[in-house]
Amino acid sequence: MLFDVAIIGYGPTGATMANLLAMGGHSVLVIDKEADLYPLPRAVHFDDEVMRIFQTIGIAKPLSQAVHINPGMRFIDQHDRLLLDWPRPQQITSHGWHASYRLHQPDLERLLRDRLADYADVTTLTNMAVTAIRDLPDYSLITGTDRTTGRIDTFTARFVIGCDGANSFVRQHIAAEMEDLGFAEDWLVIDVVLDSPRPDLGDHTIQFCYPDRPMTYCRNPGARRRWEFALKKEEDREAICAPETIWQLLSKWISPQEATLERRQVYTFRSHLAQSWQQGRYFLAGDAAHLTPPFMGQGMCMGIRDAANLSWKLDSVLAGKTDMAILDSYMAERAPHARAFIETAIHLGGLIHSLDTETALRLADPKSEGHKQLKPLAPKLGTSALFDETQHQMMPDVGRPCPQIKVGNNQTPMDDMAGANHIIIATCRPENLASDILCLTPDDSPQIAPLLAQQNAEALWVRPDRYIGAMAPDAKYANQLFPEFLWNS
Repeated sequence: MLFDVAIIGYGPTGATMANLLAMGGHSVLVIDKEADLYPLPRAVHFDDEVMRIFQTIGIAKPLSQAVHINPGMRFIDQHDRLLLDWPRPQQITSHGWHASYRLHQPDLERLLRDRLADYADVTTLTNMAVTAIRDLPDYSLITGTDRTTGRIDTFTARFVIGCDGANSFVRQHIAAEMEDLGFAEDWLVIDVVLDSPRPDLGDHTIQFCYPDRPMTYCRNPGARRRWEFALKKEEDREAICAPETIWQLLSKWISPQEATLERRQVYTFRSHLAQSWQQGRYFLAGDAAHLTPPFMGQGMCMGIRDAANLSWKLDSVLAGKTDMAILDSYMAERAPHARAFIETAIHLGGLIHSLDTETALRLADPKSEGHKQLKPLAPKLGTSALFDETQHQMMPDVGRPCPQIKVGNNQTPMDDMAGANHIIIATCRPENLASDILCLTPDDSPQIAPLLAQQNAEALWVRPDRYIGAMAPDAKYANQLFPEFLWNS
């Protein structure tokens, strides 16, 4: 069988990509070297933009029952003085969700995999290592080896996406080098489960900017809590994971009589960006394409954004709506966006280590209380052939997500109505619009007229990844300013 897409890696990025492509009716093969999902905590944060992507897939509501709404992050010095505050609003944002969530990653992965099981055209193979990829004129030949039996199978696919992590086999296949942005530190990550409530530990994430031992505390869902400790140069990675050492490090907050140790692991936090995310029919996404220090909680979010960006473009090519050239916009848009988050995380790492406090605090606004408050980071997508150059440079919201409007008497969120399709928001329905495009006018929602007025436009093109792709000052000329694939031929 020739699959439309083969996805290597079944983590959150790969599972999200598979779901979005399956929604378009495409045949998808997912191959993962692990026999089952990893049962212990890993990623612990995602934001409102990412929750919109989960909404499109159809898992946002059950996921919202399993997460903790995050009130924000605080950076304090060795004298317990507040250096920098990053409050996250507790009200619903323009995305239609809370700004920041704490999660237990297995809860998310289980929902993504269960949702994927609803699609008949998806084949999932676990406990299989990809050992070879061969380029043929019209497709790729993938060789996989069962890690238990040693059985070798081959598969064919029109496109191959490497969501296979920092040591990506697909990245090696396309010989993509990684740019090192200069951050590499060993940190001990400790996850515990409380035996009883400990409200005194607090709900905020705390970055302890201690010169001798930088640390992080995370309040995760339910009874789960996480601490992270920077290793000193002389400390041994194995010795520091000994239970007696773990509890000594945690003794300021908690004792072994109050919690169960769930996981401890030393990680090297890095800042890498692949210099090529695409070669022909091969693509990289998630950790295969970029690695970031965790201080903004954006590692998994970046991979989910990759999936949202690439999946709708692959869908349009596979459906015959566009040619392959649209795929060139993937790295052009995503790489600068990812770089902005990585560089900000590096600056915050400098603050946590008390090494580059000045640069980190320049990211923030001063507050009358004497500390500073972190500015929300909302970078634009990078410039691509999909954007009108002038609009992208001159109009502040082209290349940024569109607010999620409520529609009709039932106040239905527009993303629920659109699914994985494009949206046109306009003063009136443009002529000759393709039938699968959702068109919303002021008759559909009182929120539309103010939105258009705020953008100084009569029409907006909102892409399936929910980013504003273009604006038209006059709705009658939208078909001249918006891409050809939005219109009947």
